[in-house]
Amino acid sequence: MSLILKDGRPVVRLRAFRAIDDPRTCERFIQGHEHVLAAIGVKKVTSSKNDWMYNPAAFVLIVESLDGENVYGGARIHVAGGSQPLPIEEATGKMDPKIFNLVWDYAQEGTGEGCGLWNSREIAGYGIGSIFLTRAAIAIAPQIGIKSLFALCAPYTINLTKSVGYRLESSVGNNGTFYYPKLDLLATTMILDDVDNLSLADEGDKNAIMDLRNHGDVVRIEELRSKEIEIHYMLQLDNMDQWDLKTIVHNARKQTILDISMKEKDVQIM
Repeated sequence: MSLILKDGRPVVRLRAFRAIDDPRTCERFIQGHEHVLAAIGVKKVTSSKNDWMYNPAAFVLIVESLDGENVYGGARIHVAGGSQPLPIEEATGKMDPKIFNLVWDYAQEGTGEGCGLWNSREIAGYGIGSIFLTRAAIAIAPQIGIKSLFALCAPYTINLTKSVGYRLESSVGNNGTFYYPKLDLLATTMILDDVDNLSLADEGDKNAIMDLRNHGDVVRIEELRSKEIEIHYMLQLDNMDQWDLKTIVHNARKQTILDISMKEKDVQIM
């Protein structure tokens, strides 16, 4: 799965779409994600259940070659009120049911969760599996209509999520943290309260996200730690005349422990 280089830089496309609109790309996302997880010894994860493919309230961001043949990374936004609980509810609900009330309260104005963030080894070090997908996910949130975003973060992603406007939510778990999925892995609950204005985001990240919102389909040369990558952004969501957030919110119901089937090794951490 070789990268195409231009002037020494990798060239990729970062594309956003609603999951049910592109089943073939969803399958490629799943295969790529499972391959990466298997390489680090994670055999079974929540996302590998694949139900999100059929969730009308799931949106996908994928990093691929310009011809669409190779996949290098991805992320998702799940909107509360779809056909599944949010991944954070599935992951932590049995440890602290207060997460259900928290998500329910935010869902009344439209909320979602950034999840399933990954990148392949070929593109490691260029920021795809960290800052650029994260910015892109936040950039498309107003198109979806949601006002906030949840994330369940591993320790090494907390500073990243803070830089784009998330804050730690201390009302659940142990001051916001869970030992999950096992006692040697800490997961932290983060919330971006202000998707529209990004009032807590660092200035550089805020400006980059707002620029992507204003120019959803744009080619940019991005740089991280002196490494450059050319990204062809395609962030304008298609078929949004068939999306109705009000209906999703209206259909939402508060989850309970009985709704959650959590297996010991399931994991969905950003």
